[in-house]
Amino acid sequence: MKLFLGVDGGGSKTRFLLIDEEGHVLSAHTEGSAYYLEIGLEALQAMLTRGIQTTLERAGVAPSHLSYAFLGLPAYGEDRSLLTELDAAPSLALPQVRYRCGNDMVCGWAGALAGADGINIVAGTGSIAYGEYGGRTARAGGWGELFSDEGSAYWLAREGLRLFSRMSDGRTPRGPLHERVRRYFGLQDDLDLCATVYGKSVAQRSQLAKLSKLVAEAAGAGDEAARALFAQAVVELADIVDAVRAQLEVPPEEELPVSYSGGLFRLSDLLLKPLEATLVRRAQRYRFLAARLPPEAGAALQAARLSGAPLSAPSIAALESAMHAQSV
Repeated sequence: MKLFLGVDGGGSKTRFLLIDEEGHVLSAHTEGSAYYLEIGLEALQAMLTRGIQTTLERAGVAPSHLSYAFLGLPAYGEDRSLLTELDAAPSLALPQVRYRCGNDMVCGWAGALAGADGINIVAGTGSIAYGEYGGRTARAGGWGELFSDEGSAYWLAREGLRLFSRMSDGRTPRGPLHERVRRYFGLQDDLDLCATVYGKSVAQRSQLAKLSKLVAEAAGAGDEAARALFAQAVVELADIVDAVRAQLEVPPEEELPVSYSGGLFRLSDLLLKPLEATLVRRAQRYRFLAARLPPEAGAALQAARLSGAPLSAPSIAALESAMHAQSV
């Protein structure tokens, strides 16, 4: 029986999933951030080693019995000088001939579309889109939080804090966001936000991204400026999808499947439904689909694919049923 391990590394959480060739889930595990730019390469290696060992031990599987693994890591491939170190990060737990590392965008695509042609847009801590069509691959977005990751939780948090500063100064009329930020941080004076953000751990990518919930709460409470940020996020994400489609050279008349992954899409009314409506209105033809599988299952499917033994349609269906049962 062939066994496949999928690892979906995220900016906040890393999920491990072990399956067999028939789509049965043998074990699952969750660790913390895999964003090496924040936690460092040593911490990444320690986390992956711990996560892999725990996942295999729970299923009573020795590393030598694992057929193949795929590990999706955030920012993988964006600094070629670090590829050797990133590729070696899981080597304390697995022989290098039994795994491959790649960007975590592949996990989202492989899970959402079960390896079929189309595009997956990710909006979590960061944002990125990846697609495959006719043997071609393409990505767009995901250039990092300093000048990209448009439409992501980090981007919304950063823009929300910018909006708070404008509300405080009087450059923008004050809405519910202003009071929510003050209450969340316990500010005595609005300017105290500087010491809070710049001087403490909230300045880290994963911690700052969590502040996007304040923008969502304010938008839900009728803050028009906060709602405008979500409207801008929708346009940014749709532009990223269009960019991937253009790179893939998809014929204009073809209705291309588009799916989604990432925690920000839980905001259905603010982000998911408006994105679907925006894509439908665009000149290109899209078919908006809910993800068939979560990214960690996509990583396991990718592991099987890379091993030369892709899961059959019945096995993928069995995996879908297993993952659905776990989520309810």
